[in-house]
Amino acid sequence: MIRVLVVDDHPIVRAGLAGLLGDEPGLDVVGEAADGEQAVRMAAALRPDVVLMDLRMPGVDGVAATARIVAAGAGSPAAPKVLILTTYESDDNILAAIEAGAAGYLLKAAPQREIVAGIRSVAAGQSALSPQVAVRLVERARRPEPATTLTERETDVLRLVAAGHSNKQVAAALGIRESTVKTHLLKVFDKLGVADRTRAVTLAMERGLLG
Repeated sequence: MIRVLVVDDHPIVRAGLAGLLGDEPGLDVVGEAADGEQAVRMAAALRPDVVLMDLRMPGVDGVAATARIVAAGAGSPAAPKVLILTTYESDDNILAAIEAGAAGYLLKAAPQREIVAGIRSVAAGQSALSPQVAVRLVERARRPEPATTLTERETDVLRLVAAGHSNKQVAAALGIRESTVKTHLLKVFDKLGVADRTRAVTLAMERGLLG
């Protein structure tokens, strides 16, 4: 029996998924979480085999929750596997989820059989990607990474962000206004083609922009 924790901030969607999966032989929905923070707590308490994770949620989102669940179970063969189920299929969303440790990435528009098959696959230690997501990853891998140059100040700001400092702390450390820090970060996001601090730091490190 595959134990599943369903995570989605929309009650109707969450209930629908739980009902759908509960009717499948070999699957047991052991819990439902309404946000990422609750998902982390329930994953630790219930130890499901698979966490079916929504991506966009208030507070702790699916990427952050995935990273915390994966980190908590690191080294344990019984650690929960996280399968993203979302409506979003942008390169940035996909890469952020996979880098956080997700074992699969499916779209909510997928047929029921594809979602169920994905759960069974990740529970067995395999990956599960919707065809659309797989195509985007292949295309991404084939594209050369664009050359990116950050200014010295943008690099300073991002390096402090990577060290875990808030915008206010970065401003104090560099002797600039907090609004200026935000401006630098927005420029960095635009240059790297990302939408958040975590992905900006990760991508900058991958490209060797932080030294």
